[in-house]
Amino acid sequence: MAASTEDDFEFNTQDYYSLLNVRKEATVEELKASYRRLCMLYHPDKHRDPELKKQAEQLFNQVHQAYEVLSDAHSRAIYDIFGKKGLEVEGWEVVERKRTPAEIREEYERLQREKEERRLQQRTNPKGTISVGVDATDLFDRYDDDFEEMPGGGFPHIEINRMHISQSIEAPLTNTDTAMLSGSLSTHNGSGGGNINVTVRRVTSAKGWGEVEFGAGDTLGPLIGLKVFRNVTPRCFLTAQCGVQFSPRGLRPSCSLMTARHLDQNTMGYLQWRWGPNSAMTTSLVRDTKSSHFTLALQLGVPHSYLMMSYQYKFQDEDQTKVKGSVKTGWFGTVVEYGAERKISRHSVLSATVSIGVPQGVTLKIKLSRASQTYLFPVHLTDQLLPSAVFYATVGPLLAYVAVHRLIIIPYTKAQKEQPSNAGCFSVLNSAIKTLQCRRFNITCSCSTNPKHAVNYPPGLIILNGWYGKFVSDTSQKQEKAKVIDVTVPLQCLVKDSKLILTEASKAGLPGFYDPCVGEEKSLKLLYQFRGVMHQVISADTEPLRIPKQC
Repeated sequence: MAASTEDDFEFNTQDYYSLLNVRKEATVEELKASYRRLCMLYHPDKHRDPELKKQAEQLFNQVHQAYEVLSDAHSRAIYDIFGKKGLEVEGWEVVERKRTPAEIREEYERLQREKEERRLQQRTNPKGTISVGVDATDLFDRYDDDFEEMPGGGFPHIEINRMHISQSIEAPLTNTDTAMLSGSLSTHNGSGGGNINVTVRRVTSAKGWGEVEFGAGDTLGPLIGLKVFRNVTPRCFLTAQCGVQFSPRGLRPSCSLMTARHLDQNTMGYLQWRWGPNSAMTTSLVRDTKSSHFTLALQLGVPHSYLMMSYQYKFQDEDQTKVKGSVKTGWFGTVVEYGAERKISRHSVLSATVSIGVPQGVTLKIKLSRASQTYLFPVHLTDQLLPSAVFYATVGPLLAYVAVHRLIIIPYTKAQKEQPSNAGCFSVLNSAIKTLQCRRFNITCSCSTNPKHAVNYPPGLIILNGWYGKFVSDTSQKQEKAKVIDVTVPLQCLVKDSKLILTEASKAGLPGFYDPCVGEEKSLKLLYQFRGVMHQVISADTEPLRIPKQC
């Protein structure tokens, strides 16, 4: 018996009509009467027993949810076609309130496709990087005394000498397991290679996770690796990684261990040890605040040891502008970098960095980040420290950005802002309909500027203004605001044979209407003209309305 009751209860929660105990063709009055009766029956305050009170509260909420859906004509049409599943699709609130099943089905399929696309984007989490290296040393080296011009013309020779492409995607297997597939291709001066990696990650607890990596490539050989992450304390975490590379020269094992600790709210300290082909010990200090980012790092290792310091200042503007500079010195030489970064659109960030090093020379690095894709363009200008190369690498990108910003971006943004909004379009449409109605009945009104139309009122109905929502009286509190929408145009479209007839149902379900104040008492205020006489009427939300009134 208990099982049967539970089955019936589950069935009723899936069918709103059965829950309210009404037929599918029930009118709004029948729904309202059944809703009031069930609310009185299941109201939690009528039950003192805790178990009965809990069950009554669940039923009360389910009855309320069913009534909200079925009492709204738009939601009821969606529910009748697709059931509860159709109501769960995001985006119905911004869709025009259409009445035909074919139009509702079309909107449902479109919103379902958009939802699946967003879900796929979140599940796969694609990330990619494209790097194109440009050798432009011929632009400046030709001015050296030792430069020997190659035969074939006086134009500088600029070539792409390296490229790198990498891409990765994720595929959740279970709530705790995720598989990641990544690959990369690289080429440099005519020779290159690639590799592919498969990683399986498992979240063991709220404090840690572990992953296993398998890789293969045509240069370094197969790879097997293991990585573990663990939160030791709320302020400290630990990462350990080990792997074996099966290279043509034999096994190449490697191991690394990193620990980090929050020193204060904005400062992190890192300590890392690596053993393998590039053994080293690195310690770094990172401080990140709302207005700046500072990094100090020291590495002692074979074959590279260095000291690096960088600083980034963040401007508090809409474009999130940042300027940065860094100094790095070690056994390989000294490198000084400076640059800027700025947000150029909603999902795009552009940055330019000038790198000056000994013996590296001068390089301009341009980076564009678009959503989860990154595009890098390092342009090597010269192998020597030439002031002309430093000058053009600094001024050239700045002038190019200013020119593009003023000649393209600003005019495009200005044109977008000057385009009329939807409200303006509806205002123009409203004015046009009023003008057509006035011409049809041969009358003069404020929307018509044609002096040929004389004042002559025929026996017709003209809707001048209409508002729907919550109106505020003069005696209401000052902080309470009216919540109304202009429904003049939708009401004019409903006029037929000089009559406006609205049935006994919520007017929020009419074409062109929507609910501006959900859960509050609403009414319709109408200003119209009939047989040359102005009239004003106020009707409750569910009250039937007929204009003109029958004598």
